[in-house]
Amino acid sequence: MNSILYSIIGVMIPFIGTSLGSSLVFFLKKTMNEKVQKMIVGFAAGVMIAASVWSLILPAVEMAENQGVITWIPATIGFIIGVVFLIITNYVAEKIETNKNGKKLNMLLFSVTLHNIPEGMAVGVCLAGFLAGNAGIDLLEAMLLAIGIAIQNIPEGAIISIPLKMEGESKNRAFIYGVLSGIVEPISALITMLLLNMVVPLLPYLLSFAAGAMIYVVIEELVPEIHTGSKSKLGVIGVTIGFILMMVLDIALG
Repeated sequence: MNSILYSIIGVMIPFIGTSLGSSLVFFLKKTMNEKVQKMIVGFAAGVMIAASVWSLILPAVEMAENQGVITWIPATIGFIIGVVFLIITNYVAEKIETNKNGKKLNMLLFSVTLHNIPEGMAVGVCLAGFLAGNAGIDLLEAMLLAIGIAIQNIPEGAIISIPLKMEGESKNRAFIYGVLSGIVEPISALITMLLLNMVVPLLPYLLSFAAGAMIYVVIEELVPEIHTGSKSKLGVIGVTIGFILMMVLDIALG
């Protein structure tokens, strides 16, 4: 029962991050302080990079070895598929935005929502491995990954709700739209967990898929955000702190 309860909490953590980010619309008049934003985005990027390695890639390699498979094959295939999936997702989103002039905010909501699907899968895969008990994934790794994604989701929730408010939406509606952009994460995570018997044999590939998807998000979204405008050094400091913290926690306590 405790394992199920912890898993439910883990599923909801990224969604809570999105909701917290969306709630900033009630406190900020225009936008997030640039220094705070750079540090948060950088910290999230560092956590996600470290999580992709220690919580996803390395367990995938270990599981492949236990299954008698050439260790680098599942990690490579899964990672490439994850990156390609996100490239296609962004391409489709950009095409829709091009054909829907005047609805950029709607496309921003659509794009963020699509990006949240593989993030939810990443949490679901890790929690499925934890529930399986023999996948080489412990509760700490799954929770740290969920927290890392939640940290990333805070600015994502904010970039949905705050521009909507500035375009004339009420604070309540802007908050609701931001929250809805993150609801796909617990849904995709739960679907992954419900398919546990089917998922576990494919975990090396799915873990690597999630790693590829998240690394793409870091490179495509978070790194450019760090270098936009000034204060980029604060973003680099945030990346360093996030990476080291995740690495130390994962190695020392994982």
